[in-house]
Amino acid sequence: MKKILAAGVAAAAAAGSTLLVATPAHADVERTGTCAGATYELTVDRERGGFEVDADLDGTRPGSSWRVAIRHDGEVVTSKVRTADREGEIDVDTWRRNTAGSDTFRLTVTPAGGAACSVKVTV
Repeated sequence: MKKILAAGVAAAAAAGSTLLVATPAHADVERTGTCAGATYELTVDRERGGFEVDADLDGTRPGSSWRVAIRHDGEVVTSKVRTADREGEIDVDTWRRNTAGSDTFRLTVTPAGGAACSVKVTV
């Protein structure tokens, strides 16, 4: 009985360590918020030695104008005024090189004539 129990514990330990090895070291990170009735989302994915950074706005008024700004470690990467499509959506994507230490991304969205809203991701 002890041999069977020991074999089961060893198998479970091996399976657990295999599971840990198979899990990616860095998972995707998402943060969301709401601004002037719209939902915005900042997604940062590790890819190709850097980061795929996606900013999405949903639920805006079709045809409305929004300033969308993305910063990486405090530096403005992109700052554009975009017009919402027929579905009330705006998408802005960029790729950034990985820098030494942790990387901080901030998305700021501002509706025309409204107050700015932002969210931050650190990876």
